[in-house]
Amino acid sequence: MSLAAHQSALDSLLQSTHALWHPQPFREIRPVWCDDYPALTAQLLALDDPSAEHLNHDGQAAHALLAQHFPACADLQSLSQLPAHLKPPPLKLGTRWAWEIPGRKQSQIEAFAAAAQPAGLPVLDWCAGKGHLGRLLALQWQLEVSSLEIDPKLCADGEYLALKARAIQKFSCKNALTVSDAFSRDQHAVALHACGDLHRRLITDGSAAGVARFDIAPCCYYRGIGENYQPLSAATTTALTRDDARLAVTETVTASPRLTRQRDKEMAWKLGFAALRREMTGEAAYRSFKPVPAAWFRDDFSNFAMLLAQRENLPVSQGKVIGSFEAQGWQRQREVMRLSIVRHAFRRPLEVLLVQDLGLYLAEKGYDVAIGSFCERQLTPRNLLISAQRA
Repeated sequence: MSLAAHQSALDSLLQSTHALWHPQPFREIRPVWCDDYPALTAQLLALDDPSAEHLNHDGQAAHALLAQHFPACADLQSLSQLPAHLKPPPLKLGTRWAWEIPGRKQSQIEAFAAAAQPAGLPVLDWCAGKGHLGRLLALQWQLEVSSLEIDPKLCADGEYLALKARAIQKFSCKNALTVSDAFSRDQHAVALHACGDLHRRLITDGSAAGVARFDIAPCCYYRGIGENYQPLSAATTTALTRDDARLAVTETVTASPRLTRQRDKEMAWKLGFAALRREMTGEAAYRSFKPVPAAWFRDDFSNFAMLLAQRENLPVSQGKVIGSFEAQGWQRQREVMRLSIVRHAFRRPLEVLLVQDLGLYLAEKGYDVAIGSFCERQLTPRNLLISAQRA
């Protein structure tokens, strides 16, 4: 299937199932689909904890469950799949290039570098941080690398590491969103997990300048957009809000039991306070939370609720916030985790739509484009690579 045909089929499927993936069970006590599909709702709410956790993380299993109730969802799995561009990293360069890099991050960089093929051109390392990717490519490809990074401290650290590794790498301390002299036609631009507007700027301005080749693994598609996502390609017509685009990157690799417990507690306490706030104000509509300091979760629920009530000017007495509202929060947390399985089943399809939107934009600008995974999702769920060569 061509890239355009794949996007058209996925676009149509997501539009027809909008009522399933757009509502947020955290914000809506019962999304509309719960009333329309009571058998699915009952099946989800009856799941035990291990099954609910599994279905929230295993997209393929969630797709199979949805297909039992929605025949259109039978194509979710196939439309979520892209070719694997998995290649073993070349011979190790020893430890001289990988100082200060955590093991998982180092493996991601090595996998990206193995999947991205050299074009024999100077390399632009976009939003480089300390330039770990650029340093590896400079050594591996024996090419000059220019690393662009806004943070002067990271640039200084990167220059030191490049000198130490004897890599042909220079740093440019500039803002990727405003720089005007970064691109040229005889250039190979690479970016590993540049977020939102950063990867969109690379694609739009880089292609306008005629950059010869791109290898981009995008991330955090929602960053830098307003209320709604504006597709780059004319082939993408599904309407996405900022929250919909954020859904695409909420998939994570398996968290430790401690982090899972902390996640559940934070969700339950927020939902418990939301129930308290509804009773106090009479407002049925969900109100979003400002960031809650981590320290507020370290005491008990009563203290947590009092601190939030003070911040929101709610006249709540100490006795009012204990007991029933915490219990309501835990009950809602259990329901949210189960009802969210439906929404979470669309995380990868939405990400594929967003990545293909970027790829199709490059194709419309005259590039030959290939999209696939550069590593297994256990290493990072943000494992999609756009490779584009100027035709």
